Amino acid sequence: MSAFLKGTGVALATPFNSDGSIDFAGVGSLVEFCIDGGVEYLVVLGTTAESVTLTKEEKKSLVAHIVKINNKRLPLMIGIGGNNTAAILQEMKDTDLSDFDAVLSVVPMYNRPSQEGIYQHYKTINDQASLPILLYNVPSRTGTNMTAETTLRLAQLDKIVGIKEATGDFTQVLKILKDRPKDFLVISGDDALALPAVAAGGDGVISVVGQGFPKEFSEMIRLGLSGETKKAFEILYKMLPILDYAFEEGNPAGIKNILKVKGICEDYLRLPLISVSKNLAYKIEEFVNNN
Repeated sequence: MSAFLKGTGVALATPFNSDGSIDFAGVGSLVEFCIDGGVEYLVVLGTTAESVTLTKEEKKSLVAHIVKINNKRLPLMIGIGGNNTAAILQEMKDTDLSDFDAVLSVVPMYNRPSQEGIYQHYKTINDQASLPILLYNVPSRTGTNMTAETTLRLAQLDKIVGIKEATGDFTQVLKILKDRPKDFLVISGDDALALPAVAAGGDGVISVVGQGFPKEFSEMIRLGLSGETKKAFEILYKMLPILDYAFEEGNPAGIKNILKVKGICEDYLRLPLISVSKNLAYKIEEFVNNN
């Protein structure tokens, strides 16, 4: 059911014009670049898309445009999450999910539920969802870590097919891998830890930097999945500097600057996010032009 989630997915950024409107030509260029680069699937309206500053109408038009450009070439996942369980259920009902293969839903942020609260939140979504659900654990953004124990408990539910694990805590990743059900997917949400996670038995990555370097990233993960870890780590070590630069001043500021240097789109962001500093832009440009 969710085998398409193995390999490299990319969390698409949303290109903007100088006036803050969505740059639909840039969106098309980015989607084509990722498809040509060999990624396995696309993630729409994730954190990297600056989805929290998009209106409902903008989300609808952005989704429609990506669906049209993709034209069923790659599987699509959509981010629908938040900290109001009832509102998430309503958004799932109100969104046309016919072109999507799965939903990515983040651990509730700001109101910081207990582990039991997190479990009940996802169980409620599971019971009403029409598509497979991928959990998303990113405590640096949500303020709450979903423990390995809670993840493994949720893994028993029928619609929950895996987790995007972005704690940066490799021990937690190993605990989930050790005791997960046979078909439960463990997908890295940390670009630098994606290959080590795959080498430990993980299933791939939902990457930010992968949309800037789709050929390199997808090849690295494919090599890792096929057991050719020496070749895979050679790619990772070459990519390490840009993995640091991409997140040095926050995401998606870093990846948008990478995409600008590559000529895919401009690097405009919506407040409160701002473009990278001149110093970081210089380092990114040097890396891109020399690799």
